[in-house]
Amino acid sequence: MEIRFAAPRDIPGIIDLLKQVGQVHHLGRPDIFRAGAQKYNAEQVLAMLDKPADPIFVAVEEGRVLGYCFCQMKTHAGDPVIADHTTCYIDDLCVDENCRGKGVGKTLYEAVCNYAKAQGCYSITLNVWSCNESAMGFYEKLGLKPQKVGMENIL
Repeated sequence: MEIRFAAPRDIPGIIDLLKQVGQVHHLGRPDIFRAGAQKYNAEQVLAMLDKPADPIFVAVEEGRVLGYCFCQMKTHAGDPVIADHTTCYIDDLCVDENCRGKGVGKTLYEAVCNYAKAQGCYSITLNVWSCNESAMGFYEKLGLKPQKVGMENIL
């Protein structure tokens, strides 16, 4: 398995995984997430490939995309409350449902951590929906801890 920056040839595999993520979210919260939706379309992913500050990593084996990780470098500077720092925000991470539990996600995450360290990031941050218990467990096994909690009251 190879971890590398995404390329245009990876877009079909990334789109398939985006659909899987969309379905997980829809099943967990059909009141919020639309059936059959995906976060980004092919044109949006292609445009993102030209943004070096927001890298997309892929885990690939024999030309097949097994997983991806969309990252965004976020710099906090000059805030009166929050100390200046840069974080690597994981916008989206997905491993193909047929490859889960085989170390793909862990390897992908470790590559992102190494990249973030090399870029001088203070931390890795991400959001995870509480209805996605398998993702929450995955991140906890990797050592991530809650930073803040979003709460809601459905009216």
